[in-house]
Amino acid sequence: MKKFISVLLILVALSSCSSYQKALKSEDVAVKFDMATKMYEKGKYARAIRLFEQIAPSYRGKPQAEKMFYMYAKSFYAEKQFYSAGYQFESFASSYPKSEKLEEASYLGAVSYSNLSPVYSLDQVDTYKAIDKLQSFINNFPDSQYLAEANVKVKFLREKLEKKSFEIAKQYNTTGQYIDYNSALIALDNFIADFPGTPFKEEALFYKLDSSYKLAINSVPAKMQERLLSAKAAYGVLVKFNPNTEFKAKADDMLVRIDTDLKQFSK
Repeated sequence: MKKFISVLLILVALSSCSSYQKALKSEDVAVKFDMATKMYEKGKYARAIRLFEQIAPSYRGKPQAEKMFYMYAKSFYAEKQFYSAGYQFESFASSYPKSEKLEEASYLGAVSYSNLSPVYSLDQVDTYKAIDKLQSFINNFPDSQYLAEANVKVKFLREKLEKKSFEIAKQYNTTGQYIDYNSALIALDNFIADFPGTPFKEEALFYKLDSSYKLAINSVPAKMQERLLSAKAAYGVLVKFNPNTEFKAKADDMLVRIDTDLKQFSK
């Protein structure tokens, strides 16, 4: 019985494969559409895409076009071909603004772009694009069932941009070259101004203190007092922001050195 079932399954598979190949070679778009739909419903999205690609140009304007282009976009999404999925969902939303699938298509199109967002260390062009798409969805569908998810994704993407900006600012400090401490202070000030609610604010304030401190202790005598006072002010801002900051021990060590060096100017 087991052998019979195995043989039967092989025959069914071969028959299905044969039918699929016939549909690929067929000149009848209806045959291709029916087979593509079967492949889609079975979760064989790569096969469905091959057939949809063949009939898409000739299906525009036909009664079943809306269904076809929806399945076409969903197939790309399921296959993680997010560039194509994003494009197809956008095209669907533009072509069928009254579709019952409009909200879902608009959301999945935006999510497709968010899935293209790279790690923070790489170029963030796709991240900016994803934020624009998701924000557009949020504005167009303020009561959407996907609203909470969309807001979470926007928050994640924005934090990625903040991380990128912060790491660039911090890099001026961690190079350890005297000439970079001024650049670090400018970059960190700009970062804090641009992202006032950033989760990296405490760390940014610490690196601002660290840059101020290193700039001060390596200064020529004529500029040292002013820079030491600036460093002391940076310490005050950090501990005011978080009295129990994780950087407290390092900051306190810097403050001792700052106060010690300032004594020479009070004589």
